[in-house]
Amino acid sequence: MEWIALLMVALIFILLVFGFPVAFTLAGVSTIVGLLALGPEFFNFLPSRIMGIMSNYVLLAVPLFIFMGIMLEKSGLAATLLETMARIFGKMGGGLGVSVIIVGTMLAASTGIVGATVVTMGLISLPSMIKSNYNIPLSTGIIASSGTLGQIIPPSIVLVLLGSVLNVTVGDLFKAAVLPGAFIVLCYIIYVLVIAKVKPNLAPPMEGNEREKVSVKKVIIALLMPIVLMVIVLGSIFSGIASPTEAAAVGAFGAIILTIIAGKFSWKSLRETSEQTTRLTTMVFFILLGATTFSLVFRGLRGDDFILHLIQGANLTEVQLMVFIMLIVFLLGFFIDFVEIIFIIVPIILPVLQAYEIDLLWVGILLALNLQTSFLTPPFGFSLFYLKGVAPPEVKTKHLYTGITPFIIIQVVVLVGVFLYPEIIRFLI
Repeated sequence: MEWIALLMVALIFILLVFGFPVAFTLAGVSTIVGLLALGPEFFNFLPSRIMGIMSNYVLLAVPLFIFMGIMLEKSGLAATLLETMARIFGKMGGGLGVSVIIVGTMLAASTGIVGATVVTMGLISLPSMIKSNYNIPLSTGIIASSGTLGQIIPPSIVLVLLGSVLNVTVGDLFKAAVLPGAFIVLCYIIYVLVIAKVKPNLAPPMEGNEREKVSVKKVIIALLMPIVLMVIVLGSIFSGIASPTEAAAVGAFGAIILTIIAGKFSWKSLRETSEQTTRLTTMVFFILLGATTFSLVFRGLRGDDFILHLIQGANLTEVQLMVFIMLIVFLLGFFIDFVEIIFIIVPIILPVLQAYEIDLLWVGILLALNLQTSFLTPPFGFSLFYLKGVAPPEVKTKHLYTGITPFIIIQVVVLVGVFLYPEIIRFLI
C-alpha cells in the first residue's frame, strides 16, 4: 500500500510536468488509484472533507484579496506611484530601480497579486528604464523580483493558503511575515544602490527632462491612497479588530472607493474584475478539492506513516529535516507552481512536522519565503513569463534569467537568516 502511495505521487508529478491541469490531475489520479486499491466505499469520507473546505471561513479571504488586487490594478495606482517615485529618486544613481522596488512593495502590501503587479510594472517602468540606459538584465531582475513581493508581504494569498493547510492562524502568519518581507526589500534596495555605485553605467540617473520636480501635494496624494488601504487592512488584522477575512472584505470595498476617487471606476471595470476574480478563485478551489482527494487517498494508503517511519529511521535531527524539506521545495519550484507545492507537498510533510513538534508558524514563513523563489526560478518562473509577455522586443529570455539570479540569491540569504534566527518572526506577535 505504501509503495502504491509513492507511485501515485510520482505519476502526479510526471503528468504535471507534461502540462496536464493541476486540479483534474490530482483528483483524477487519486480517484482511480483509490478505487483500485481501497474500493469505492473508502470515498464515503470525501463529502465531509469537501464540505469542511467549502465552509472554511478563512478561505473566504482568497476571492476578496484577489478582487482587491485586480480592482487596484484598474485604478491606475501603480502608474501614479511609479511616476511619483521616479521623480523623487530619479536624480540619484539607481534611483529609478529603487522607485520600482518601493512601488512593488506598496503594491504587494495593497494587492498581493503577482501577475497583475509584474505586468503593470513591466508595461510602465521597463520602457522607462531602458530609455534611461539601465542595464536590461538588471531592469528585468528588479521588476520581476519586486513584483513577487506580494507572496511574502501581507496580505498574501500564499500565507492564507499555507495557514489553512498547516492549521496556523492567518493573522499570526501575516504578523510573522512583516520583518522577513522588510529585510528582502531592504536587501533589494541596497543591492541596486551598490550596483549603481560600483558600475554607474548599469543604473544611471534619469535625464533632466524625465525627472521634473513633483509637487508635495502630488506626492501626498499618490502615497496616501495605498498607505490608507494598507493601514485599514493590515492595521485591523494586527490590532485584533478584524479577522483576515473581514479585513479582506474591507480592503475589497476600499479598492472600489480608491478606483472611484481615481476616476477609473465603471460598471464595465467592476464586471471585468468580478469575472477575473471568479475565474482565479474557481481555479484555486478546484485545485484545493483535488488536493483534498489526493490527501485522503494518500493517507488511506498509509503513505504519511511510511514517510514518517522512513524519516525517523534515518535518525534525522530537526535541523536536518528542515534543510531537506526546504531543499526539496526549492528544487520543485523550478518545475511546478506554488499552489501545487502547497496542496501536494505540505499535506505529505505535515504529519512529520507534527511528530517532530516543530513550530508550524516558523515552517509557514520559511515555506512562503521558499515559494517566493518559485516565481523567479527558470524554466517555469511565472513572473518571468508575465514580464516577457509585455517586454519590448530587445528584451530576450537570457536577460531575464541573468537579471533575476542576484535577487534569487538575496531571497535565499534571507531564508537562511530566518532559518538560523527563528525569533525574528515572533517580534510582532
